[in-house]
Amino acid sequence: MSSPLTDRPTLRMVAKEAGVSVATVSYVLSGRHRSHTIKDSTADRVREAASRLGYRRNDAARAIRTGKSDLVLLSLSVLADPWSQAVAATVSTAVTPLGKTALIVADGDWRTVLSNRTPDVIFIDSVSPDAEQVAELEAFAAQGVQIVAFSETLEPRGFDVIRSGAEPRCHLAVEHLLEHHDRVGALTSRTNGFARFDAYLNTLRAAGKPVRDADIEIFERHPEGAYRAAMALLTKPDRPTAIYCTTDFAAIAAVRAAHRLRIDVPRELAIVGVGNTPEGEHLDPSLSTVGPVDFNDALARIIVSRLTDREGAPGEVFDFPWQLIVRESSKVAQ
Repeated sequence: MSSPLTDRPTLRMVAKEAGVSVATVSYVLSGRHRSHTIKDSTADRVREAASRLGYRRNDAARAIRTGKSDLVLLSLSVLADPWSQAVAATVSTAVTPLGKTALIVADGDWRTVLSNRTPDVIFIDSVSPDAEQVAELEAFAAQGVQIVAFSETLEPRGFDVIRSGAEPRCHLAVEHLLEHHDRVGALTSRTNGFARFDAYLNTLRAAGKPVRDADIEIFERHPEGAYRAAMALLTKPDRPTAIYCTTDFAAIAAVRAAHRLRIDVPRELAIVGVGNTPEGEHLDPSLSTVGPVDFNDALARIIVSRLTDREGAPGEVFDFPWQLIVRESSKVAQ
């Protein structure tokens, strides 16, 4: 009975299909320097044969031979989020001089990539406490993959854990808005079992303020969806005078919607986001937010340090407490 491993096309099979030597196939498909001595027609024939057979480079085998894959995998849930973009840019800048390539995966689909590649380090920005997922992380860590996982609840089990303390601190944004506004609306990606939205509800109730369904809009998890939700909220005849947004990209969308509607921020509308992204800091007006300070640079340093051989290390916890950062989008004129 055959197995997926025995059925997998090999260099020898590609060489036979293309009518060339195994060495020629290796040079062409690896892109090594000597491939420039091979005729273009031969190289094309090799690539076509590899495509027909469904051949893929075995990076796991390469990692076994060399001990390095030269890949840093970034599993980012929402690539359109300025936070994800900033993480990718900062980490890529840090690892490129070391001869490493940052491979970015959208929608948290890191399992698929790990089935074909073996990165030296992987950062996963959203990990659930699901027992099966934790077991997968432990298994990959046991194979020598250095894993840095973002989770408020996981404990290190051969991999590192980053915690932000975000959940108990999002209330600071709502409290800040309530200091000068009776009506605080919300833009959120979901309402059930979402700690960032729960902070909005609980803070309003603790302040004795009613929770109005009309003051809440749910957005799709990308900037365009957030912009549409912001426009829907701001065009209501009786809109709130302040908005708490569960991500910075939603808050940025709200600022842009306000600009289009000629609503002055912050004089007529105060806005606060969550995440402390560089794009929010450089927005006009600059965005008030709740988030960690210097997180991206610190994450890059952690990843670079994990590029050294740490096989068998128990893992560490890195805590990045969040804080309220008041900027122009919510300041009250004196």
